[in-house]
Amino acid sequence: MSLGRLLAACALTLALAWVPQLQAAEAFPARPVRWIVPFQPGGTTDIVARLVAQKLAERWPQPVVIENRPGANGAIGTQAGARSAPDGYTWTFGYNGNMTMNPVLIAKLPYDPNADFVHVAKIVGSAFVLVVNPSVPARSLKEFVDLAKASPGKLNAAIGGGAGQLSMALFKSKVGIDVLDVSYKGNAPSLNAVLSGEAQVMFETVAAALPHVRAGKLRALAVTTPNRSALLPDAPPIAEMVPGFDVTLWFGVAVPAGTPPALVDRINADLADIARDREVKEKFAALGLEPLGGSAAQTGTAIRAEAETWQRVAREANIQQQ
Repeated sequence: MSLGRLLAACALTLALAWVPQLQAAEAFPARPVRWIVPFQPGGTTDIVARLVAQKLAERWPQPVVIENRPGANGAIGTQAGARSAPDGYTWTFGYNGNMTMNPVLIAKLPYDPNADFVHVAKIVGSAFVLVVNPSVPARSLKEFVDLAKASPGKLNAAIGGGAGQLSMALFKSKVGIDVLDVSYKGNAPSLNAVLSGEAQVMFETVAAALPHVRAGKLRALAVTTPNRSALLPDAPPIAEMVPGFDVTLWFGVAVPAGTPPALVDRINADLADIARDREVKEKFAALGLEPLGGSAAQTGTAIRAEAETWQRVAREANIQQQ
């Protein structure tokens, strides 16, 4: 066989190999999709998943069923997702915590966010907001940094989870302050600590902090994204003081490694359409969330880069795995 015929035969073989994948993607979903949310019902992750699932059910002939499997900072449910069949019918809710931060903070993590998953999409993102108890005599980010530098080790930062811990470590290293981390069992207790004055400062989601900021029970000093939040327009980005500072809380979908690429692309495209839906965007905006988008390849690259950043932050801050 000539070289030309051999190459043509190889090309035909590859093309035929894609036919079943394309047919499966076109027929998807033929049965209900299970979406594992590895956190408690009622939180932001759960709200996002249920809103997207509802809209997908309007578009698809089959429902997307939310399965909450909380525990171990998301590790239990995420492990279950990693061990599922790579057929597109089991999704895992991914966000910074279980996909880029757990590998830094948890020893012997029972899954590998990169080897065990294909990261399909980042659906929406949000800023963290740096908030202080109103008793803190600082009304701006600069005033807070100056105060912390003048009183090293005197201010307490409430830490309710890995996202807050690593975000605070990055912030402290960038602005050169010494603030004492005080750990609490979850975000709700840490927020209550700052509200009561037991701790003075923390990073919190915009959605959770907003009611307290509006009520005057917290003071918002800055946000962690490069742009201001529409819900907190008076809080400038930390990047105005520290160029390049960017901690974006993202929410997305991952599927088991080995899921056919054509099916991954199909799910990515449908999620992107949902995120652009006007009604969905309005509901997301009320939570301080904005559509992110991007291909599966772009999503995976960004997640791997973020994981490397948190590895470096943890190493420089001497944060030990638990």
